[in-house]
Amino acid sequence: MDGEGLPDWRHLTKLDPDRENSEEVVEAVCTSGTDCVVLGGTKGVTEDKASELYRRVSEYPVDVAVEPSDPSTVVDRGDPLLVPTVLNAGSPAWIVGMHKEWVRLTEVPWHRTYAEGYVVLNGESDVGQVTDARTDLTAEDVAAYAEVADRYLGLPVVYVEYSGTYGDPLVVEAAADAVDDARVFYGGGVDGFTRAREVASHADAVVVGNVVYEEGIDSYLDTVEGVLDAASPP
Repeated sequence: MDGEGLPDWRHLTKLDPDRENSEEVVEAVCTSGTDCVVLGGTKGVTEDKASELYRRVSEYPVDVAVEPSDPSTVVDRGDPLLVPTVLNAGSPAWIVGMHKEWVRLTEVPWHRTYAEGYVVLNGESDVGQVTDARTDLTAEDVAAYAEVADRYLGLPVVYVEYSGTYGDPLVVEAAADAVDDARVFYGGGVDGFTRAREVASHADAVVVGNVVYEEGIDSYLDTVEGVLDAASPP
């Protein structure tokens, strides 16, 4: 998958089509200063739900990307497609099998498709359970996965995913130190300014999602400020 042209996003907001996305939430997210709204979820996402949320988000002048959970939920309207491959999945379906089906069933727009090399680190999360991810990993293990993704597989993104829990910034730092070309995304448990700033000091991009639904708009807006602060010169 071609990594050229991946926007230099620093803060991404993931909205789940299977969750309650009120008009207040959609407007707040799309006008928050986030660099990109990513449409994606692990369970319960259908093409109809994804299409409806896409329609609402696309009314605002913010970048939109689609992160499909399987080939049947790909909503392709000409935006970047962020396609996960779970490097530490227990089932090969989540490493390459689903991707093979996508290629078999449709014509893939490779020029705007970006592979994300996920390392899932919360075994209790939906993504951890669905993919049977092997999550008992050290920082050295994660760094090794990151290096394989970057140097061997040539993936444009390494995604350190704690999914609902806040991870170890030293693990994120180890992943960042292991790559030369890939961008390191972090997701999991970022619920305000402090955590957003902390992980943004190591990762190229911070992805938030649960904070929108569980902590409220004010906490969500604080994550945007935290990432901006980390990027500001001292």
